[in-house]
Amino acid sequence: MKHLLVLLAAAAVMPDLNQLKQMNARFTPVTLKYDAAALSAGDRKALPKLVEAARVLNHLFLDQVWSGNRELYAKLLQDASPLGKERLHYFWLNKGPWSDLDDHAAFVPGVPARKPLGANFYPPDMTREEFEAWVKTLPATAREQAIGFFTVVRRNANKQLSLVPYSKAYAADLQKAAALLREAAALTGNRSLKKFLTLRADAFLSNDYYASDLAWMDLDAPLDITIGPYETYNDELFGYKAGFEAYITIRDEAETNKLKTVAAHLQEVENNLPLDARYRNPKLGASAPIRVVNEVYASGDGAHGVRTAAFNLPNDERVISEKGSARIMLKNIQEAKFASILIPIAGRVLTPDAREDLSFNYFFTHILAHELSHGIGPHQIQIAGRATTPRQELKELYSAIEEAKADVTGLFMLEYLFDHKLMDGPAYERPLYTTYLASAFRSVRFGVTEAHGKGMALQFNYFLDKGAFTVNAGGTFAVDVPKMKSAVRDLTHELLTIEAEVNYEAAKKMLDTLAVVRPAMQRALDGLKELPTDIDPVNENKE
Repeated sequence: MKHLLVLLAAAAVMPDLNQLKQMNARFTPVTLKYDAAALSAGDRKALPKLVEAARVLNHLFLDQVWSGNRELYAKLLQDASPLGKERLHYFWLNKGPWSDLDDHAAFVPGVPARKPLGANFYPPDMTREEFEAWVKTLPATAREQAIGFFTVVRRNANKQLSLVPYSKAYAADLQKAAALLREAAALTGNRSLKKFLTLRADAFLSNDYYASDLAWMDLDAPLDITIGPYETYNDELFGYKAGFEAYITIRDEAETNKLKTVAAHLQEVENNLPLDARYRNPKLGASAPIRVVNEVYASGDGAHGVRTAAFNLPNDERVISEKGSARIMLKNIQEAKFASILIPIAGRVLTPDAREDLSFNYFFTHILAHELSHGIGPHQIQIAGRATTPRQELKELYSAIEEAKADVTGLFMLEYLFDHKLMDGPAYERPLYTTYLASAFRSVRFGVTEAHGKGMALQFNYFLDKGAFTVNAGGTFAVDVPKMKSAVRDLTHELLTIEAEVNYEAAKKMLDTLAVVRPAMQRALDGLKELPTDIDPVNENKE
């Protein structure tokens, strides 16, 4: 289907009804399980207000993806034909007319053949060179805003580039969402939740998210909420601009308490990273909370294409330096993915013996380690006396490199914790690596234009070249444990060094040569075509 849709888009022929049904079927319906019984009476009243605020961000995010999205969505709503209904469903899954699983190819007529690299954060006719030349002319404060998270770039009446803060560009939606957050804040009895919601409502109108990010780091509430502009994946031009998203969740206290010991050893892991000591961070942020939650509702950037299983926020380096970052584990999402996606994949791509080693515990634990690893390694760096970050210097390459770094550094972290008896788990290697291997196919099926899929293809081919992954005569795969341990250390070193030295050329060479689908993997992927690629939570109201 992937190659078919790309060919269809190139020929300006849209997928027909049956093809769209197949595309929709790649997202298997699941009902998310969560328990709201433990919430206080005030939190139960606040919950629908938060869901309503999250719904507002769905439509704001449509604007961020493409300027024509709202008009197209309204048009699709009016088409009651079977083809129209399939298009509408797939549009809502992708939050736009381009398929995330198919190299962002169009599946609706009358739109650009591919999703614009800069989404709707920049003028559609703007080039990289024009932007970079313009930024150099700006005073320091404006230059920082131009490459910052919370502004869009537009053309003024004279066709010159200009900056517009999110608070102005999306004023109507943000005012509505802010009012709903304040209503929820008035209903909850939890002091930390009340503080965060109030400060985040203020941030929507002021465009200053610093204080509310600090309050989010201190959030300690059964009703757990993440809402605002965070991830920059949709800005494929530079990776600067943040998409709006929301996760309305309920804390799982028992699971959260189990994982606190992992965060307690982060500094020790940082001190032992396979990285030149001058690049290590001698003092990580003061707090690195882990919150295990069950998702009630997600929206915007958190609810399109492949669904997020965990996240590590905020991305503001000032907050990370002061407070660290929080790791949010969406347990019911992970359980749904493991049961509906990973188990069937493992039955096709692993050797029979290896299938016995598949483990939800290690699937869950490696996702945790991945998120923790976003918070360690190089963040604030100096170049010729200038303060900067790997994100700013590696630009459009950063997201894929960072996702690969988090994956493989997560493996290194777990090796260190288990080997030094800081976590319990006899003979952990085979189930950990085997589950990771099976999950590699799950991630690459997202497509190698997407940061997670591209980063995983890089890792898979690196480990295959090192002999850590082996291909059997029947096309199934297994792990060579001794080679895997040394290869994990080597790749962790290479990726961390690229970020520490912000080596754009080395990053590009690694992605160009390794972040591809080679024949052995393609044959395995071809055998997975009728399996779903990801989940579609049916208990989330689509509007």
